[in-house]
Amino acid sequence: MDPEQRQLLSLMKMPARLNTEQAGAYLGFQPHEVPILVAGGLLKPLGTPPRNGVKHFATTVLDVLYHDTKWLARACDLLSRHWKQKNARKSDPASPRVRSTITPTGTLG
Repeated sequence: MDPEQRQLLSLMKMPARLNTEQAGAYLGFQPHEVPILVAGGLLKPLGTPPRNGVKHFATTVLDVLYHDTKWLARACDLLSRHWKQKNARKSDPASPRVRSTITPTGTLG
């Protein structure tokens, strides 16, 4: 964890919104995992940011998710499935490059 993240997490009063890096650090995920959680429907950014724009997340919502063990388990399962699928495509070059989506319930769509 870099010093900036450590300083953020040690504040007595958190800011009302956090960016992707900060939200990941707050929840215990890597910054590159947050977009996977958003795509899987387990994490929702504030407003309607552009697809490639900066996304912010409400600290109050993150705090609820932080204490929800079922949500954390679903998030970990989603990330595991994501990397398993991505690695399977790498190891089998003949497999079609079909982009599957994983719904929040964990089923393939």
